[in-house]
Amino acid sequence: MTVQGSENSSRRGRRSSTMGGMPVNDMPWWRWRSNVRSALHMLSDPVFQRDAWLAGVDGYGDVTDAVYRLVEDTWLDNWSAEKYVGTIFRDSQEAALVDTAVLRVLRIMHQVGPDAPVSAYLENQGWPEAVRAARDAHVRMAMADGEDPDAPPRTLEVLRIMTRSA
Repeated sequence: MTVQGSENSSRRGRRSSTMGGMPVNDMPWWRWRSNVRSALHMLSDPVFQRDAWLAGVDGYGDVTDAVYRLVEDTWLDNWSAEKYVGTIFRDSQEAALVDTAVLRVLRIMHQVGPDAPVSAYLENQGWPEAVRAARDAHVRMAMADGEDPDAPPRTLEVLRIMTRSA
């Protein structure tokens, strides 16, 4: 699907119909969607968590950073994703999957604390359930945006470039 820019677009330079495969103008609050998707992607990938977060690889933040991206602009820690259907989320099913993931991850964050080491999250008995919930939401959102849900997570710098350049 090609997305048409408006004649009065405030974007400068060459118009692009996609950003990292995701339609730029497809969702009104696509930057917020990008942050939520980035967080869910990292929270849903145990191999990434081991190889990047546990290994301390620069460029990806940590669990707390991912949780912050998940809820910072959206306030999903205070209300349902259903509030954002049509702006960040495509439909009620997508919103429900995100709500489930947020609740699972926040429960663990409240148990271990926001400044806990990555290992405290990953060793928590509820972590596999949180990962599954994040995976369900991530796969649904990635597929809806025409992206491969199994591609490795992007660095935070790439996310910044993507959300700044459109």
